[in-house]
Amino acid sequence: MCLEEVVLQEYKEGVLTLWLNRPEVLNAFNRELASGLVQGIRRAVADAQIRVVVIRGKGRGFCSGQDLSVALDERAGRIRDIVREMYNPLIQAMRDLPKPIIASIGGVAAGAGMSLALAADLRVASTSARFVYGFSGIGLAPDSGASYYLPRIIGVARALEFSMLGGSVNAEQALALGLVSKVVPDDALMAETDTLARRLAAGPTVALGLTKRAMYEGATGALTDALEREALYQQLASETQDFKEGVKAFLEKRVPDYKGC
Repeated sequence: MCLEEVVLQEYKEGVLTLWLNRPEVLNAFNRELASGLVQGIRRAVADAQIRVVVIRGKGRGFCSGQDLSVALDERAGRIRDIVREMYNPLIQAMRDLPKPIIASIGGVAAGAGMSLALAADLRVASTSARFVYGFSGIGLAPDSGASYYLPRIIGVARALEFSMLGGSVNAEQALALGLVSKVVPDDALMAETDTLARRLAAGPTVALGLTKRAMYEGATGALTDALEREALYQQLASETQDFKEGVKAFLEKRVPDYKGC
């Protein structure tokens, strides 16, 4: 299958949805799927009309991780290259995108599939969602940004317990841990995700992108660096048309009409 078939792109009203389309293997990763996601993220970077990206899975699962039938065809000594070539560019592209990314999770999110969900900025899950760490269960260490995002989301101690002991957590447990921001019935997942995406797409896109950047950079830096970064990003945000519209709407006691610029 070509990239366009493995990752389907659907654009509507400022929202680009990237559908993982390997339902026969619960949307397991292969090179084409990883490349298709990167291609979609790059489209979102280049197209000013795209203000939010949503990642979803076709069929019964979000993403079951690396397709092991493919991995076993690779020589063991090349696992480092697989991680560097397949996963690292995708996770970095998601982090660098100056626009919100939502993971809409139904069914299993395992291994690199769980890492993919963690690399999104917001996560909405259905009641059928299940998060499986996966790596230690087959004798591997974390990849795809799991060692970066998981401890920042649930704390180091919880991350160590989850990753060393393996196992899985269901949607309600994931909500309690802070892995997801909301859990909805299976038949409401698409509508709930669409509502959240439209809300973000109607927001001040530049300011949201700067907020994303500031939060990630602030999570690892010193306070003095964060304060200076905030001053710089605030200046950049204040130079947008959306800032002017936001202030005007506030003074006029109406809902702002943001244009994303």
